[in-house]
Amino acid sequence: MRNKTTKTILLLAAAFCTQLAANAQDDPKDIFNPVSHGVTSLAIAPDSRGGGMGDIGAATDPDVNSQYWNPAKYPFTISRAGLAVSYTPWLRKLVNDIDLAYVAGYYRIGDWQAISASLRYFSLGEVPITGSMGEQLSSISPYEMAVDVAYSRMLSQRFSAAVALRFIYSDLAYNRDEGMRPGKAFGADIALFYSDYIMLGQRECMINWGLNLSNIGSKISYDGGNSSEFLPTNFRTGVSLMVPIDNYNIISISADVNKLMVPTRPMQQEGESEVEYQERLDEEYRDLSPIKGIFTSWSDAPGGFKEELREFTWGLGLEYSYNNQFKVRGGYHWEDASKGNRKYFSVGAGFSMSVFSLDAAYLISTAQSNPLDQTLRFSLAFDMDGLKDLIGRRRR
Repeated sequence: MRNKTTKTILLLAAAFCTQLAANAQDDPKDIFNPVSHGVTSLAIAPDSRGGGMGDIGAATDPDVNSQYWNPAKYPFTISRAGLAVSYTPWLRKLVNDIDLAYVAGYYRIGDWQAISASLRYFSLGEVPITGSMGEQLSSISPYEMAVDVAYSRMLSQRFSAAVALRFIYSDLAYNRDEGMRPGKAFGADIALFYSDYIMLGQRECMINWGLNLSNIGSKISYDGGNSSEFLPTNFRTGVSLMVPIDNYNIISISADVNKLMVPTRPMQQEGESEVEYQERLDEEYRDLSPIKGIFTSWSDAPGGFKEELREFTWGLGLEYSYNNQFKVRGGYHWEDASKGNRKYFSVGAGFSMSVFSLDAAYLISTAQSNPLDQTLRFSLAFDMDGLKDLIGRRRR
């Protein structure tokens, strides 16, 4: 039987592995108060293309991994179908068995609509179970999983929309004897995408805009509903500009802005007793419904409007493409020190053939430590049209 100390350590380790908590402050007057939520593995960028550009993708040109960034992009894909597999190591400097595996695919129906799906599996490796004397009794393998499907449709030649439904399963510390249960939840995404051409000098450039409201759904509980946590409901919007230099060279610049639509946990006020604080915490935070929490999240920061602005994060990415086969990427991601302090550069590269493409990304943290600092992650994608043509040529 696992003791309470072991369970506590496991929960803390899981939280550390899935959400960065920095303690340094840019200004000593700023209080470290990040927006907390459950199933934080849902916020990890799963693919190497977006990861190599500062974790952006709301408005970049459509690809097979658009399911995470903005599923409304799928009707604009050139290929009729695609499949991709991505692998992301986690905390690789400390352990070698924590990672995120991600599979995404889509099928375009006619010229106006598409269906898509993805599966993510976040493994926390093997965790030993110890007894009261410190002896190892057994081990468990905590993990989080999410599977989703989406339907997207073009509403005009330039504008599309999508809806995704998601089932979430989180098993961080499974112990029936102590009332712990795997957490289950449902979420949904609502996405929009707009793409058009503009003239810049003598060049016809493509400009995109995207919006994705993700993980709108129920709360998740690990103790039968006695307590629950919000999902990482997120507001993401972005723009992208693709500029052709000549027939072979293209440069794209993209930017995303994010905000968690999750209530900020109230802080204990000076002179407020612990009992009074817990009562206010129930009323203003724990008892909020997920939908009410979305609206509350835009104006509930304890520090007022100034702190509310700190809850926005942004990313900026650049991609150079040669003949649509070889690509080099770079990006920067910024988060306020009081809200997590995730600041990092990222670089990446990709190589594409008619049948498959291979992408890699590398992250360089500039503030505190980052679970992905100095870690390579990979994505392998298959173009089903190219594969079909290849098989057809061999048969002939």
